[in-house]
Amino acid sequence: MSAVVTAPRGGRTAASSSRSTLTGTGRLVRFMLRRDRLRLVIWTAVVVAVYAASFAPDGEYEVLRDDAEAREKRALVLSAPVMTMLAGPGYGLDDYTMGAAVANELILWLVLTLAVMSILQVVRHTRSEEESSRAELVRAGVVGRHAPPVAAMIVVTIWNVVIAAASWAVFVGMGLPARDSFAMVAGLALAALVYAAVALVAAQAMESGGGAIGVAFAVLGGTYFVRTLGDLQERHGGALSWFSPIAWVQQTRAFVDLRWWPLAWCAVAAVVLLVVAGMLASRRDFGAGLVAVRPGRAGARPFLRGPVALAWVRQRAGMLWTAFGLGVFWLATGTILEQVPEMGEALAENPLYARMMAGTEAEQIRAFAGMIGLFAATGAAAYAIVMGTQVKADEETGRAELVLARPVGRVRWLAANTLVTLLGAVFVLAVGILAMAWGAELTGLEAVGPGDFARLGVAYLPAVAVYAGLAVAVHGWAPRATGVVWAVFGWSLAVGILADVLGLPDQARALSPFWWVSDVLTEGAEWGHVAGLAGVAAVLLVLGLAGFRRRDVPSV
Repeated sequence: MSAVVTAPRGGRTAASSSRSTLTGTGRLVRFMLRRDRLRLVIWTAVVVAVYAASFAPDGEYEVLRDDAEAREKRALVLSAPVMTMLAGPGYGLDDYTMGAAVANELILWLVLTLAVMSILQVVRHTRSEEESSRAELVRAGVVGRHAPPVAAMIVVTIWNVVIAAASWAVFVGMGLPARDSFAMVAGLALAALVYAAVALVAAQAMESGGGAIGVAFAVLGGTYFVRTLGDLQERHGGALSWFSPIAWVQQTRAFVDLRWWPLAWCAVAAVVLLVVAGMLASRRDFGAGLVAVRPGRAGARPFLRGPVALAWVRQRAGMLWTAFGLGVFWLATGTILEQVPEMGEALAENPLYARMMAGTEAEQIRAFAGMIGLFAATGAAAYAIVMGTQVKADEETGRAELVLARPVGRVRWLAANTLVTLLGAVFVLAVGILAMAWGAELTGLEAVGPGDFARLGVAYLPAVAVYAGLAVAVHGWAPRATGVVWAVFGWSLAVGILADVLGLPDQARALSPFWWVSDVLTEGAEWGHVAGLAGVAAVLLVLGLAGFRRRDVPSV
């Protein structure tokens, strides 16, 4: 006589069900690493290049090694409240060493950079994959429910570990203490993983990839704001500072008075957030978010008809949040313009700023404002690329086919999306320039007036349009090669920051559209170059529309 053992409802035991949720994780990790290997190489190379340029013989920090007077001036600059906001609490200012300068001045910006990288990576492999229905195809195989998010976190961890190891090697190679160097790079990696876990939680709550990224970026901005308030309340960080992962890394006090225990907060926060993300993932339907989507109107308003209105509805939230976040930052930057001459001697030791510190106080302020205008234009260009490449996602998910099935021509559809993208980029740039002008006005600055800021913004508009045009051209002819657009953007950023430090020839600098915009506030605008950039942007837009008209949809 044989006995039949009946399994619980569902066909498998609780133990096997628990184990099966991670089935296929290893294969997904290998797939994601292969898919993103180029991104990994580029991000690592960029971070290492920034370090290497800073420690070069004429680099920003190498000049401080044997110059006590330069270090003293640098410490004086860092003690100002505005620099506390833009850098951190400032440790070791009484005896400012090269290591202390690296930690005080780089931690904040590296945490923000690695956090953005990690957030985008997690959302890319989780919520965005569900939104595009690719995750459904993956789940149709032998893949557990929790395997994709766990694999995404493993890949982000590997990514940050590789960058940390490369950074540590550069630090030690330049003569910094190995122990403190390890603490700093480990802290940066752990803080990035905290924000990656935040993104994973947001991916469970929101129903779209854009919404998840927006929530994660809001948390990133909120923790930056909290850290700033805490550090301004008390010299070496107040109670509010301890609610920010950024402060946890800074509180290690690397190269000054090393403390390991603040990093435990990063590890604990990351683990707690991962547990929360796992619980939320188990309680939601596949493809849905926990935050209910607000129902729309029963009937659309008349002005919402047509592809332009559709593009506006899709892009408006991203445009407003981007303009708000960057505007707040440039507003704060505008308030420190009047203090540039006070920092002149210390900034002159830095090859990046040496050229602009050569003139009178008014000329120094105008030159520094011009550089900040370049960074504001860079932010607008990044926005133009992100929104300009959204049409690729529309093709991948089938939304483009649904729209084109209506009486809407493909050129009209792409032109509508491009128009809204260009207007959004103009808005982001205008808000940034106006915010900087407002900040300068609040301090009573007279060296740079509203008219100067207006000319600065107008001069950079065609260069921003070139990036939007390049995104359209690449999508029109080779939609799989959108990485080319980001490569050009990355090179432009490197030219803007490291060109003088690395001594790049003009032929290399000319590959950046921003290089063709002269120092508007010091030398005057070269309107011929501005017109030339506008012509290049127009040609790229026409080429993109022509290419899109000729190829199949979708072909990505």
